[in-house]
Amino acid sequence: MFTAALPSVKFQTAAAIIAVVAAVALPQVFHVAGAALGLGTMIGQTLLPMHLPVLLVGLLAGPFAGLATGALAPIASFALTGMPMAPMVPFMIIELASYGLFAGLLRGVRLPATVPSPLGWLAKLVGAQIAGRIVDALAIAVAVSLLGNTSMTVASVAAAVVTGLPGLVLQWVLVPVVMTAVDRRRD
Repeated sequence: MFTAALPSVKFQTAAAIIAVVAAVALPQVFHVAGAALGLGTMIGQTLLPMHLPVLLVGLLAGPFAGLATGALAPIASFALTGMPMAPMVPFMIIELASYGLFAGLLRGVRLPATVPSPLGWLAKLVGAQIAGRIVDALAIAVAVSLLGNTSMTVASVAAAVVTGLPGLVLQWVLVPVVMTAVDRRRD
């Protein structure tokens, strides 16, 4: 069922560091571009630029690098840029760490040989996205019910999916392309 061995710890560490930097820098690029194009600075909520490096590092370097990147990226971004907003940071940590973890766990799952590489990577990506959203919804449900957090609701997960649909489509296109190119380079 599992085939891909994890890369070296050195590779995982380097990949995680690069992905954290990308997860901090990409949203800033998107915000500036959105402002310059008259689309507003909140374009990041639509195109989900912080998610791309987290998902890619999980698929490339495995669950440890994915989890670490997903957990550290929102903290680093908040410390350096003030974004995401403070109430969102814990939820972003949980969501992104889940994406990275599940992408990493799914990276080594062998699919039938009849599944073309891009479709296989797409299936793994969608699996990680669904698992991450479920974990995010559970975290929000706990915050709402146990902690009385009224700034977030479980319905906000559905709203985030709708708002982020262009970003999901971007991920569905870019991630399989990148991962298929990596596959070809390995061969």
